[in-house]
Amino acid sequence: MAVLHITKDTFEAEVLNSDKPVLLDFWASWCGPCRMIGPILDEIADEREDIKVCKVNVDEEPELASQYQVVSIPTLLVIENGKIVNQSLGAKPKAQILAML
Repeated sequence: MAVLHITKDTFEAEVLNSDKPVLLDFWASWCGPCRMIGPILDEIADEREDIKVCKVNVDEEPELASQYQVVSIPTLLVIENGKIVNQSLGAKPKAQILAML
């Protein structure tokens, strides 16, 4: 499944009400570490049918970043049943991202 780009209008349906765990990346186009993990997240989205990989651009969706108290990017959250079950700050290798799930 491709990475889904989330807005405040699609957040509830795609993330909070998802029937699968969601790996949610808060990122920005100008962020070097964000660009480093982008291809890793694409790989994970292609390889794993049991999860949903989503991205929120903090410049385009500042309300969502504020709501989840994102102060540093990339911030990765794992959300299950509408609740955060794991989170990580900064770029991580693929194995560490998979270990969050």
